[in-house]
Amino acid sequence: MPGTVITFYSYKGGVGRSFTLANIAVLLARWGHRVLCVDWDLEAPGLHDYFRPMMSADATGGVLDLVDDFLADRLRPARHTTRLTGMGKLDLIAAGRDDFAYTGRVQAIDWESLYEQGFGDYLEQCRERWTAEYDFILLDSRTGISDIGGICTAHLPDRLVVLFTANVQSMEGAVDIAERADVARDRMPYDRPRLAILPVLSRFDARDEYARAEEWRRICLDKTKGLFSNWLDRDVPPELMSRHLTLPYVSYWTFGEELPVRSEPNPTADQISYALETVAAVIAHHFDRTELLAQNRDAYVAAVRTENRTFSREVRVSTPRPTLPVANELVRYLEAEGIHAELSLSGDRSLLGRSDDGARHLCLIVDQEVSRWQQAEVELFLHRTLGQDRRLIPVLTAETEPNRLPGYVGNLRYLRLGPSRGPAEVARGLVEQLTGVAGLVDTGDVDLVTLMRQVSGARLRPLLWELVDELVTALTAAVGAGDDLRAQELGADLALAIRQRVSENGSNQHVGVPAGTQEAIEWVERYLGSRHQFTGNLGDQARAGEDLG
Repeated sequence: MPGTVITFYSYKGGVGRSFTLANIAVLLARWGHRVLCVDWDLEAPGLHDYFRPMMSADATGGVLDLVDDFLADRLRPARHTTRLTGMGKLDLIAAGRDDFAYTGRVQAIDWESLYEQGFGDYLEQCRERWTAEYDFILLDSRTGISDIGGICTAHLPDRLVVLFTANVQSMEGAVDIAERADVARDRMPYDRPRLAILPVLSRFDARDEYARAEEWRRICLDKTKGLFSNWLDRDVPPELMSRHLTLPYVSYWTFGEELPVRSEPNPTADQISYALETVAAVIAHHFDRTELLAQNRDAYVAAVRTENRTFSREVRVSTPRPTLPVANELVRYLEAEGIHAELSLSGDRSLLGRSDDGARHLCLIVDQEVSRWQQAEVELFLHRTLGQDRRLIPVLTAETEPNRLPGYVGNLRYLRLGPSRGPAEVARGLVEQLTGVAGLVDTGDVDLVTLMRQVSGARLRPLLWELVDELVTALTAAVGAGDDLRAQELGADLALAIRQRVSENGSNQHVGVPAGTQEAIEWVERYLGSRHQFTGNLGDQARAGEDLG
């Protein structure tokens, strides 16, 4: 799949355009994407200053050299890239070499003449090469109305990120350029779809003058809501999305050219990196799945954060202290079988403080009961697992009764420790499950209508409700598409998620079904109609369900 070209544009200066681009580039690269940044702000270049700590040497070439290559009839565009270190594949094409000749080289360019000579076709070659080598190409455009602005907003991009402040000139100028770009693209001899435009309210300070800030939020939305029309899910209000696309003003980051996402790896909602992560996730999702963002921002970001990631270990073995010797032996035997494993001892607080974890699968050694610490560990694992091939595998001691365990553990296919089955045998069983020789869950046929009613009546911890909501959302899609196998798999996952021990039901940490999840449940029930046992083809049932709407 070819990469995506995204231009970052602002009509006025001082909105943090280069700052935003650089931070988002680092996030995308950290999440496993191949990223190229191109500094097209030739008259005021500065993107390289944000990346300087990751540059082993100053840039020796850049965008100006692309122009020189064209004028010298070099038919194949040269790279002119500077590799940035310490952040996956992240490259930079600077504006040009920073020397005394730079200003004169910029002023000597006649863009109209260049296009008359065929520079547009040459840029197409550059674009094809970039999109073949990178997943995302981020262009830092000059502000205002200019020839360079036209190249960056109309000719090259697939998508446009327009940044503006709570200022009428800034807003109206950004919207005007976005509309001009679409008109200009229609006149070009290149095949380009209509631009998808992401409006980002930048440097917005809502801490002190709350009432005034809310009034300006409304003004900003009125000016920019038309930009959401061709990409935002129809069930997501533009007002909600605009809040997700707001970058707060934080005075600390106005000094120098530092990147907060490098020093705030686990940001909280009041930090600017949290908002930058949200915008980066919308870009990584290709402006799609916005209904998930509206329901659960953290799940939306987690879905792209882990999509392309690699794991340092295959298995984490979680153990209470009484079974620590067994766990150590199990890790040793797993390593001997070629499975890289790590030990997690209940009480290790560093685990719960991480925004992500380094092991693909979780092996839970259960000695008679699942400790509170292990419950928290499992909930975090499940929350981070949606949509990925990650498995929870219980290992029970001889004294542990599976029917007395929480459903999310007791209903999984488990391995048993005993007098004739020690760590070596359990390690081999784990290898079988991880390599696909043994099934993970014995699901059978799931009665989806009855299950939906059980979900409606369940009381769960809030974190588990987030997982259940994602599963129900995925189930609606499977039912609507007539994918009976996928629906059965999701139904089995739901059944595991909502089963609990009777002694947990009265806990004040458990709450009833959230309203949004209840609406999705009721939709599934209506769609399946009055058939309580799912035995037929979902495609036929879904078509019959259309008559119910």
